[in-house]
Amino acid sequence: MRVRRGVTPALLLLLVAGLLPAAPRGASAQQPAFEVIKVAQLDSLLRKGTKVQIVDVRSRQEYLTRHIKGATSIPLDTIDLRAGEIPRQGLVVLY
Repeated sequence: MRVRRGVTPALLLLLVAGLLPAAPRGASAQQPAFEVIKVAQLDSLLRKGTKVQIVDVRSRQEYLTRHIKGATSIPLDTIDLRAGEIPRQGLVVLY
């Protein structure tokens, strides 16, 4: 699946909670590890066949206008209420 640059911002948040053997030094065991990635990095992961859960945190209207195929819509203003819908294992990309 090719990621179209017009759909996403230049940077994406990649959550890798559950993949890391332990929390990074100085981080709480309760906090998931994360890093900011570029669109090209997500595109590369998808081209390699890496299983990635994509969460679109824009408004529902923006999601309905255009989104990455297979992305789940969880608007940022509802993320606290719907956090349980985000997988705790594997790669999760929020954009």
